[in-house]
Amino acid sequence: MRNVALDLGLRKICFCEVSDGKVIARRTVRSIAELEDVLGAETETAKVAIEACREAWAAMTTLQGWGHWPLLVDTTRVRRLGLGEHGRKTDRIDAEVLARAVERGDLPLAHVLSAARQALRHQLSAREALVESRTKLVNAARGIGRAVGTSLPRCDTRAFAEKVRVSEVDKETRALLEPLLAAIDTIDRQLADVELALEKVCVEDETIVRLATTPGVAKIVAATFASVIDDAGRFRNAHQVESYLGLVPSESSTGGRRRLGAITKQGNIHARSMLVQAAWCIYRLRGEDPLKRWARDLGKRRGNRIAIVALARRLAGVLWAMWRDGTAYDPAGVARASANGLRGAAQSTEFRAQAFDRAARKMKTLTEVAQRAVRNKTAGASSTA
Repeated sequence: MRNVALDLGLRKICFCEVSDGKVIARRTVRSIAELEDVLGAETETAKVAIEACREAWAAMTTLQGWGHWPLLVDTTRVRRLGLGEHGRKTDRIDAEVLARAVERGDLPLAHVLSAARQALRHQLSAREALVESRTKLVNAARGIGRAVGTSLPRCDTRAFAEKVRVSEVDKETRALLEPLLAAIDTIDRQLADVELALEKVCVEDETIVRLATTPGVAKIVAATFASVIDDAGRFRNAHQVESYLGLVPSESSTGGRRRLGAITKQGNIHARSMLVQAAWCIYRLRGEDPLKRWARDLGKRRGNRIAIVALARRLAGVLWAMWRDGTAYDPAGVARASANGLRGAAQSTEFRAQAFDRAARKMKTLTEVAQRAVRNKTAGASSTA
């Protein structure tokens, strides 16, 4: 079988093929379609290494369609192959290093998300981009308000445009803000549509519904966690999950002394931030919960910020254990897990059914809210027209 590597870039792709330790072919092209003569369906089957990146999934689909074996390379472990050695790192060199690693058989491979999780990741990315755009517009509007000496209403970003329009803002400031408010209205309508589509996916995914039975974990956190982990069975224990998400402390143990530092922050940034947000929600719960109680006790000793990160780490392990065991969130089981690990006692079918029903009702309520938002925005746009 042939040994090939592709270095995927935004504007070019470097192709390299190695045989018996020697480079036998090189090429630089603008798209993978231009490699059909060397990697098309009529060519000999090849193992093709590709570093994990945004372009990787589409390239892997094309290569599989041509009958090859794409290998997704873990970018966090490629330095051991010699990438960037002696300060020399180019697309051409990277492709050759990967091709030689393919021939040796020592590539550090990354997990390839299933097609369903890839689609979910795309939907979440679209939502994240819309939310970030709306936040930037709101911040820009507030900045203009401060600059002209006008105090704008304090409210959630979802209600910002409406609150500003009914507030006592002078005409000059309103004229300055109106283009931003119009853009926020457009984003709100688009975001409502994305939320509706996402709600449908979440309600139909049993894993997401199961994870959403946890306090502080709604559909977005559950969906993000599911889209990143993909398959609970690929991890041996909770610590591996926590490390994969970059929530474990960095460590430097040399000279007989063990030094722990800040968390590594490796892995998916968005998933990690979602877990931290969920940890804050749990920390501020009105009722009692073993996770909240555990974090509060830790916060008294180490401070709130350290307690929140520790709670996010523990939450990742709890969610993974629920997924692995096929169980819903059980406060009593979590309390027992404090002393006995994350695997709780087996849950009854009745308990799981009740927990799933609560999560489904919560998601249904969010769907209805999103639908009302779409109707209101549409009605507002029609009346304005």
